[in-house]
Amino acid sequence: MTEQKPANDVTGLSYEEAREQLIAVVGRLEAGGASLEESLALWERGEALAARCEEWLEGARKRLAAARDQPL
Repeated sequence: MTEQKPANDVTGLSYEEAREQLIAVVGRLEAGGASLEESLALWERGEALAARCEEWLEGARKRLAAARDQPL
């Protein structure tokens, strides 16, 4: 039996995957028509996706800073 991840588990997503999913979530929220429960679930998923994107960007910033600090 395979273990299912929680709906907001985004740890395995690449930056591009998380960004695309975040765009889709925002689009669904902006379109309206979702129930309150669904809207809250979408909001929570969006928050998790945004945090995942930020993790990737922060990692990239650190790598660039480390590369700049290395002597040529």
